[in-house]
Amino acid sequence: MSGGSPMSRRRMLALAALASAGMVSCGTSDPVTVRLASGEDGGFYYAFAGLLAAAAANESLRIEPVETAGSQQNLRMVADGEVDMALALADSASDFGGRVVALGRVYENYLQLAVRTDGPIGEVADLRGRRVNLGAAGSGAAVTGRRLLATAGLDPAVDVVVEHRRLRDAARSLTDGTIDALLWAGGVPTAALTVPDPMRLIDLGAFAAPMRERYGPVYDRVAVPADAYPAGPAIHTIGVANLLLAAATLPDETAATVVDLLVRHADALVPAEAAGTQFLDSRFLIGTGTVPLHPGAVQAYRRRHG
Repeated sequence: MSGGSPMSRRRMLALAALASAGMVSCGTSDPVTVRLASGEDGGFYYAFAGLLAAAAANESLRIEPVETAGSQQNLRMVADGEVDMALALADSASDFGGRVVALGRVYENYLQLAVRTDGPIGEVADLRGRRVNLGAAGSGAAVTGRRLLATAGLDPAVDVVVEHRRLRDAARSLTDGTIDALLWAGGVPTAALTVPDPMRLIDLGAFAAPMRERYGPVYDRVAVPADAYPAGPAIHTIGVANLLLAAATLPDETAATVVDLLVRHADALVPAEAAGTQFLDSRFLIGTGTVPLHPGAVQAYRRRHG
């Protein structure tokens, strides 16, 4: 991942209607509770998890979002049985081969390298000797960020001073000059990133192809359109797919129910602040790369697509 801006009144009303319908349809039977490791408050994973939990209100399923630092923590939690489902970046998930299975590919995360607008940093190479926040400890950005630096010819252990602060803390530190840059993997826009002033984003588009060659086909060159941030310029950056993952022990019926939620409520699962740059398309849900689909998810997709 993976912003936390308030949802629109229209979206809140739609989700309230879903919840009301669920209270009627579920009767008195207790729903199955599924714990979902999400991300930081203020990030895309956190917002998506809340929307998915609301959409599940009319099913025999209760989704309980768990706030976390991000992909790496989420993967450890689901692999260790602390949660039932998790959101994670595809490049982080590839390191957990055989320990987790996928329910679907949900979004594209945008890698965003923010620096001070009035500062001297113009490209990744300028980070040499600088203080760089590579996401919170346990986040996917911590993994992707080290790969980005290495691709740019920088040794993360030697050439930069790496820090691991949570997003809001990192944004404050960048604004007051405590750090020189922050890397964030999330939706566009992310409310905590105040682009184009006092922050600006560094164009990372040139690194997509070499990162694919070096680390595999999980990286895409994607566009951040002009005005994605108010008055912000258009740039290119690196996109990484987000996967909704599960423990292999998740019952097939529960996995199929989650897949049905993704398909039937796709439009309602886009956090309001990302509408226009993000979408959830049922045609691409099965594109989980090297992470195999959960057997229950396979059954659900076959029922829909044959």
